[in-house]
Amino acid sequence: MGLANAKLTLSNPRKPELQPITVDALADTGAVHLCIPSHIQIQLELEEMSKKEVILADGTRQLVPYVGPIELRYKNRVGFVGALVLGDQVLLGAIPMEDMDLIVIPRTREVDVNPHSPNVATSIVKCLSED
Repeated sequence: MGLANAKLTLSNPRKPELQPITVDALADTGAVHLCIPSHIQIQLELEEMSKKEVILADGTRQLVPYVGPIELRYKNRVGFVGALVLGDQVLLGAIPMEDMDLIVIPRTREVDVNPHSPNVATSIVKCLSED
């Protein structure tokens, strides 16, 4: 399929006086979380909320900081998530992509808004009836 990237704008909603950062994020539908390098945590003054144990591609386990909240913007979409501080590039995982109703188009290797809901992000919310 190849790599798909997206230009995201990241900001700290708790500190609106800080300049947002625009990054070229690698979209990875096989990853779950947003991952950011430590220099972005420092620039946005993101508070460490906890630590999470992650399992890397080679099977090793590592304890990493979990920071947030982070405001994400892509085209006409906005989302708020926590992020793992890990690696040297921003990685856009499935949770923030689902939250903002984004898709990866394999043929063009682009990230885009869901064409079935181009103006407003759509989420599926189902609940069980209590009959």
